[in-house]
Amino acid sequence: MIERAWEQKIEPLTVRISTAVRITGLSRSRIYELIQSGDLETTKVGRATLVQYRSLKSLTGNDAASPESQV
Repeated sequence: MIERAWEQKIEPLTVRISTAVRITGLSRSRIYELIQSGDLETTKVGRATLVQYRSLKSLTGNDAASPESQV
């Protein structure tokens, strides 16, 4: 079956700290500890700290190859 580009699941590039807490189930302080230790990659945009989504996935072990990369 042919999959159209608009039917593919789109993942965010970054998420806010509050979203990272919800996704992982970790506490806010633990997320900040992981950022401080370098286990989570972040980007600052103004005053907002954004966590790299791929960094969260690799931390939780959900970084399996996506179907696009298996072609």
